[in-house]
Amino acid sequence: MEQVVLLDESGAGIGVADKAHVHHADTPLHLAFSSYLFDRAGRLLLTRRALHKKTWPGVWTNSCCGHPAPGEGAADAVVRRLSDELGLADVRLDLVLPAFRYRAVMENGVVENEMCPVFRGLAERDPEPNPDEVDAFEWVPWSEFAPAVLAGVRPVSPWCVLQVEELVKLGDDPWSWPVAGPGELPPAARPQ
Repeated sequence: MEQVVLLDESGAGIGVADKAHVHHADTPLHLAFSSYLFDRAGRLLLTRRALHKKTWPGVWTNSCCGHPAPGEGAADAVVRRLSDELGLADVRLDLVLPAFRYRAVMENGVVENEMCPVFRGLAERDPEPNPDEVDAFEWVPWSEFAPAVLAGVRPVSPWCVLQVEELVKLGDDPWSWPVAGPGELPPAARPQ
């Protein structure tokens, strides 16, 4: 059974919960991650969540999201999930938003409540999505995607909207975004 790391307000781990049961109307704060994969032309890899997902099924979002396992660093979790969800191995990752946090509520009342460090990576080829996780993918120029999200004309997950709002503050070119160090991560997300 997959577990998530529960957090206190400082980002320190305070326990674990089964992922299958942690998302509900009163979801506790827990550890997650998001990743944004780009190709060399500056196109972002977007994915659409599988239709049977408990939270935001069928919604377009950033390249890959997930939850580090207990004792697993956030970057290691990204590498694991990129392989599991998209068939992408050996992606070079950079930490760009170490302290991102959000809370979002679905129409049915299910809540996401996460400290969610954000990583940027280079994808050298198309993904091979796992249909249990990803329904579809597309490549979109960041220079078109970010303004469309901010204008509200490109529907994406609520966390993706909030992350794009922060990422555009880092600059127009994703490859020029400053890289954060692992010490800036919430304590539970740091490499063990």
